[in-house]
Amino acid sequence: MNTIGIQALITLITYILFIAMAFWTVQEIHIERYIPLRAMPGKLLIVLVSIAIGYACSSFFLSVIFNIQNLMYLIK
Repeated sequence: MNTIGIQALITLITYILFIAMAFWTVQEIHIERYIPLRAMPGKLLIVLVSIAIGYACSSFFLSVIFNIQNLMYLIK
C-alpha cells in the first residue's frame, strides 16, 4: 500500500511540474501575435493548451519510467 501512495504522489508532482513548464513555455511563444485573442478567452486558451501539453508530456515520461521499472520482472 505504501508504494501505491508514493506512486500517486510522484504522478501528481510530475503532472503539476510538466503543466507549469508547459504554461511557462506557451506564454513565451506570445500566441497573441498570431491569433487575435480577447482578454479572458485568450488566457483560458493558453491555460487549456498548457494543461493538454503538460499532461501529455507527463504521461509519456511516467509511462517510460514505470515501464523501465517493470523490465525488472522480465529479467528475474
